[in-house]
Amino acid sequence: MAAEKFETIYQRAADRKGGEQALALLMPTTLSNAQIGHYTDAELLSAMSKKVFQSGFVWRVVDNKWPAYEKAFFDFVPQKVLMMSPDQIDARASDATLIRHQKKTQAIYDNALMIHELTLEHGSFSELIANWPSDNIIELWQLLKRKGSRLGGNTGPYFLREIGKDSFLLTRDVQSYLTAHKLVDTGFSSKSGLAQVQHVFNQWQQQSGFGFAEISRILACSVGDNHL
Repeated sequence: MAAEKFETIYQRAADRKGGEQALALLMPTTLSNAQIGHYTDAELLSAMSKKVFQSGFVWRVVDNKWPAYEKAFFDFVPQKVLMMSPDQIDARASDATLIRHQKKTQAIYDNALMIHELTLEHGSFSELIANWPSDNIIELWQLLKRKGSRLGGNTGPYFLREIGKDSFLLTRDVQSYLTAHKLVDTGFSSKSGLAQVQHVFNQWQQQSGFGFAEISRILACSVGDNHL
């Protein structure tokens, strides 16, 4: 089945949400490459770690505990995190003021190492993200998954959305639409399936001029239960 023209998807979303102005208010915020490039490594590690903990957990609880995490992990400065001993990591994983989860706590250290290594390789982790072309965003997803810890599935993409990178999301509604219209035939975790998704979003971006984050939000608003 061929993809719908994006104008059709847009009009359906606008009708469901009470008009174009109401739909516009639901659009996600994205930042320019220059703005993303100004993030510090500590800010990126904090945002990344929060998304790791929010995955499969109540986001509000994580938000409430995050000031304690900032204190426990030295404001997420990667060089300081990397100086922590295994015993220190274990102690934080069992700390009642934090969230008791060994693997997610270990991921903070592992992702600090990833940021450190990618900075050495590319000069700047923030600029690596900033300058990554959104018309091949799936390759950035795969880099985060391959080099980092617990950044597969939607966790890496949600991190990118959180910091303002123009990226689509494979929410339940978006996946249901793509499956129902037979636009993906190998699943959403395979490289070939993700390449099919990227191709469809690239087509819609060329048709509409919208950013990828806007396209995925509009698509989600046009179908299902609107899991944004």
